Amino acid sequence: MKGFLSLLLISISSASACPHLCTCHDSQVNCSSKSLTSSSLPTRFPAGTTELHLHNNMLTHLPNGLLENLPSLRSVSLHSNSWVCDCGILYLRAWLLSQPASLRSHLGVSCSSPPSLRGRLVVYLTEKEVLESCHYWYCDLALVSQVCLFVFVIVQVALLVALIVFLRRFERLSKEARRTMEESFTAGEGPRDDYGSLKDSSI
Repeated sequence: MKGFLSLLLISISSASACPHLCTCHDSQVNCSSKSLTSSSLPTRFPAGTTELHLHNNMLTHLPNGLLENLPSLRSVSLHSNSWVCDCGILYLRAWLLSQPASLRSHLGVSCSSPPSLRGRLVVYLTEKEVLESCHYWYCDLALVSQVCLFVFVIVQVALLVALIVFLRRFERLSKEARRTMEESFTAGEGPRDDYGSLKDSSI
């Protein structure tokens, strides 16, 4: 029973603890201007948070469900980030659309890329535009894959040519070595035969 209570107290304290790199005052959590990226962003915030400041960072998207467990949240600042408006922006867009207009969290939340959507407010993006930006990203990936495949084929062809040249050179050197050995063998037999003839005549 004591162990269960200890675990319960630890979970409650962790849920109310101020996230790393952020500052907390009462129910306000300030994570602004901390050079946070989407991967270094805290995975949870105190359940009683009413104000959350995430502006002036390097966020490209928000992890799914990040803001779902904050029922008291009244204000969120998300401007001045590097939002990438591809498939990863769908959660942020859906969350902004679900918020009342009085929250005004959408202000300044604009796309940094792709170029076709740069400067557009995330909340006003249509689903078609977001899906097209996903295709844009996939096209870039396909292009990079094709370039890598082309470079791989070129390298393989170069290695094959080098191998053929090496084998031909090795064959030529082998023939020259064999011919040199035959000539040396032939030249070595000549004096031995002359010596045998001289020996027979002297007898």
